Amino acid sequence: MEIARSTPNPGLRPTHPAGAVLAPAAPTPRTHWLRRLDAIDWLYALALAIGAGFALHRYHPVMDVYDDLILVLHVPVLTAIGWHWKPFRAFLAAVALLALASITLYQGELARAEQTFLLKYLISSQTAIMWMSALVFIATGAYWLGLLARSDFGERTGSALTWLAAVMGSTGLFVRWYESYLLGPEIGHIPISNLYEVFVLFTLMTALLYLYYEGRYATRRMGAFVMIVISAAVGFLLWYTFTREAHEIQPLIPALQSYWMKVHVPTNFIGYGAFAVSAMVGTAYLLAARGILATRLPALRVLEDVMYKAIAIGFAFFTIATILGALWAAEAWGTYWQWDPKETWALIVWLNYATWLHMRLTKGLRGAVLAWWAVVGLLVTTFAFVGVNMFLTGLHSYGAL
Repeated sequence: MEIARSTPNPGLRPTHPAGAVLAPAAPTPRTHWLRRLDAIDWLYALALAIGAGFALHRYHPVMDVYDDLILVLHVPVLTAIGWHWKPFRAFLAAVALLALASITLYQGELARAEQTFLLKYLISSQTAIMWMSALVFIATGAYWLGLLARSDFGERTGSALTWLAAVMGSTGLFVRWYESYLLGPEIGHIPISNLYEVFVLFTLMTALLYLYYEGRYATRRMGAFVMIVISAAVGFLLWYTFTREAHEIQPLIPALQSYWMKVHVPTNFIGYGAFAVSAMVGTAYLLAARGILATRLPALRVLEDVMYKAIAIGFAFFTIATILGALWAAEAWGTYWQWDPKETWALIVWLNYATWLHMRLTKGLRGAVLAWWAVVGLLVTTFAFVGVNMFLTGLHSYGAL
């Protein structure tokens, strides 16, 4: 005969048979995070420090104190990212090797871009960015094939191609930075100064943020949707390249000759990339909630969690970027805020996502309403990013199409 097992009352503490109350079990001690690092982690940090030291030694003559400070601060930041997100280390190593190979092949002469096979067809800045563009389109198709056909091979191919696209795009930006100095020390600048360059930056930030969530949640089934917005950005980039010859490196206008640009713009585009990820995941949520592709997509709670975390990260970085922009404005124009169209729409974007987070965290709002809000939020963000430059004029009119 089976003996019935009594279920302990969670409100009572366990006792000895004699009735004495047992002391609660001691909590398992948590290992300090530094002790969880292995030799590879420390070698990665050492490699970053050596790389930064080499860059300081090699390029110090064309760097000011702010450039030096930004480079040094990147070491702990990239170290922390690589420790937390292991695949990022291989990505960074690949970008460094390709960029250094390209710089070596140039031998200080920009004309070699058309004379050396590897530069002409693979790792000059423009060629690398074109490879990025092609790989993004192919990856999008692979992700959709994997989603619709339930093909793990298709999804893995899409993921691998997205990583490769990010490597080529990052290599292209770093090489473009070097190429600008080959045109002349007075022309050289970080390649985040015009719509062509920031669309490459947006593509990279969005792809990397998505790849992080892909690994974090161990699912590739959001990729088909996120890659749509990345492909749209690449489509605009190609149109802008071939119709306006926007890939040509131009000297910085005086308004952009500031160390603030080096921190304000990348921070801003981390926010833009995160908002794009949230909107596309929100689109997937809305379809799954209506029974469309529901059996192929991750669970609704997973999609909702990714959407929330992407907006939280994007909002944090966008807030920092807005503060940095105000400090830059104070230095350039003598005031922190002038209600310029770009500033006004940046405030609208900030208020939109601040309200989104407020409604979720304090009012408990969930589900389709937040998903629709994330999708509409991307439209607002897109207008602030591109529409203001196309249709409005103001102090930021130097970014016009």
